[in-house]
This record gives sequence, C-alpha cells and structure tokens, in this order.
Amino acid sequence: MKRVLSLTALCEAATGAGLLIVPTLVGRLLLGAEFSGVSIVIARVSGIALVALGIACWPGLINPFRGMLSYNALMTAYLAWVAIQGEWVGALLWPVVVLHLLLTILLTRAWFISPKTK
Repeated sequence: MKRVLSLTALCEAATGAGLLIVPTLVGRLLLGAEFSGVSIVIARVSGIALVALGIACWPGLINPFRGMLSYNALMTAYLAWVAIQGEWVGALLWPVVVLHLLLTILLTRAWFISPKTK
C-alpha cells in the first residue's frame, strides 16, 4: 500500500509542478486546448494544490502538516505576485493573500513550537 501511495503522490506532485512551470503545455497535452489569460492563473493555483497534496500524502513524512504549510506558503507567494502584476486583481485578492500569509505564519509557528518526535 505504501508503494501505491508513493506512486500516486509522485504523479500528483509532478502534474502540479507541470501546471506551475508550463501550464500551457500541460493544458494542451491534457485537454487539447491552450490556456490563456486568467486560465493560466487558475492552472497554477491548481498546480500548487497538487504539489501540496503530493507532499501531504508522501509516506514517511511526519503528517499532512507539511503539505498544508507548503500549500499556504506557495499560495501566499503566487497570489501576491499575481496581485503585484495588477492584471487580475479582484476585490478579495489582497485579503486572500493576507489570509494565506497569516495561515503560513501560524503553521510555521506551530511547527517550531511543537514537540519533536523521533
């Protein structure tokens, strides 16, 4: 069962990395269509979620905590970058960036103060 989980976690993380790095290529290969405009932003957000899912499900990690921390940290960075670019800035984009930043801070703090198990 551990091998199957490792394989699926690796596949999801690889797909997520592809969506982050070359979303138009992944869109063309998976759906037969080019991503453009805001669909590239959505593809990259999906890519971040898949990478975090792969991390959370990887056997041998302490718990899904690292996946959630990765998700929030990457989402904070990416959404802040999107907001700074200024092309697609809705009313809730900056509040969502702040929310993900706060969650990242809380998760990081919890990671450092949690008892370490060996």
